[in-house]
Amino acid sequence: MIWIKKLLHLRTLPLSLGLSIISAMPGLALTELQRSLTVSRGVQNWKISQNFIPPNRGTPNTTAGGGTRSSCGQLSTKVLTPLIPQEKLGLTFTDHPTFYWFVPQINAQTAEFSLLDNHENIVYETTFALPDKPGIIGFTLRAKTPILEVGKQYHWYLAIACRPGETEDKQIVQGWVERTQPTPELLKKLATTDPKKLSRVYATSGIWHEALNTLVQQRCTSPKEPTILTNWQALLTSAGLKNIVSEPLVNSCTLKTR
Repeated sequence: MIWIKKLLHLRTLPLSLGLSIISAMPGLALTELQRSLTVSRGVQNWKISQNFIPPNRGTPNTTAGGGTRSSCGQLSTKVLTPLIPQEKLGLTFTDHPTFYWFVPQINAQTAEFSLLDNHENIVYETTFALPDKPGIIGFTLRAKTPILEVGKQYHWYLAIACRPGETEDKQIVQGWVERTQPTPELLKKLATTDPKKLSRVYATSGIWHEALNTLVQQRCTSPKEPTILTNWQALLTSAGLKNIVSEPLVNSCTLKTR
């Protein structure tokens, strides 16, 4: 893709996954999630909440910038944000992981996802529809996607075009994913852990995608459970995503996982 090739040659841009977009936005009332989080702070369940402990992988090497600016009919001061750790790399145990992003209110209907190998060759790319409401969206690699090989880092991009067929004016964010294998000890621990505490095991083991996805699915089934909301807040805050904590899940509870 032309826009990917241009990004890979932007050697002077800083690695930043935030997009700076200036526009006015009226104050919003507290959401149901914000109110629930306020209540959950008083719940004496912090012992099972978790902080994400990043793996010792370092920051992925890249010569591309982390994001691009775009007008894109932006209707919010909030920005397109990937739900990934500050190190920009997320570990996973699965060969077809689920990715999550916060998408603000914008005049765009589709997004383009691209997955590249460590030589920046395109492994997979697809386009999917965006919900008509702002919030956290999810996307799971389909079964037809080439499986992620263990021990290899893959570079992904999410691009949102302002207009259909647009090749220049895009909002773009990027990150990395690496598939790894659990140790026998961790497998045993996962098999014997209370399902409500699984996200903590993943988080403290540095397995970002499963930690996040576990909490998303728990929020889908028990959206007002104080312990789950507390864990959600702790995980995102520890990964530098505090400003995303109160955003709603948009399509994440109806995802097709394969």
